[in-house]
Amino acid sequence: MKLNVKIEDIAFGTSIQDIKVPDMLKKRVPSGLGYFDFALGGRGFTPSLCGLFTGTPGAGKTTMMLTLANSLQGHGAQVVFNTAEESLYQVKMSAERLRLRHGFMLGGESNVPALLKGCDKIRKKHSKRPFFLIVDSLQCMDDGHFNSGRITTATAERSLAQLTSYAKENACNVIVIGQVNKDGKMSGSNKLKHMVDMHLHLSVEEKDEDLLGCRILKTHKNRFGGAGHAVFLRLKKGGLTEIARIGEDG
Repeated sequence: MKLNVKIEDIAFGTSIQDIKVPDMLKKRVPSGLGYFDFALGGRGFTPSLCGLFTGTPGAGKTTMMLTLANSLQGHGAQVVFNTAEESLYQVKMSAERLRLRHGFMLGGESNVPALLKGCDKIRKKHSKRPFFLIVDSLQCMDDGHFNSGRITTATAERSLAQLTSYAKENACNVIVIGQVNKDGKMSGSNKLKHMVDMHLHLSVEEKDEDLLGCRILKTHKNRFGGAGHAVFLRLKKGGLTEIARIGEDG
């Protein structure tokens, strides 16, 4: 069964009883990372989900997303990790440090329309596999409509709107890394959080002596599995290791 096909538009005013949910949207896609699936409610990704992943500076956002990309690829998905922050060589060296072996694809595109055009080609070539796009990061992406050279809050909103629509129209998954300041507040408008299906946040514990330095992955929003989950992890040279979790599987 093909997972990556266009979902037909439903006419405005259609009776809810006449709407049939495609089977492709009912099948969850496990990430292969127990702690990440737990944060999603216990069952993995719902096709068509667009998620926002934020984290305080130095918490390990890129490390977690590279690890996720590697695990998804190893469990049968086709993953594109697009970096508009670091060079492809830097990402390659990070992957080698983490000993990632599953060969997900890389991109270095900062223009959203060009990025999605490239993803279309990859999706068509691997149409029988669940498709994932990870974008690092939203604040570095140009929506392609206003070439002023300045990335503004409005630019981020337009870029995220395009990425969200792409996930819905193609029944694929998009995860967008968002930058936050030292106070933990996300760069840009709070509107960004309302535009996505999921919002996960990674922080560093600085108060509890027993957990000092631990990374905490919290689910702030999840339309497909509930919020309130928290996972405590240790960040070491070889990556992240789970030490505790709070919440219940969905």
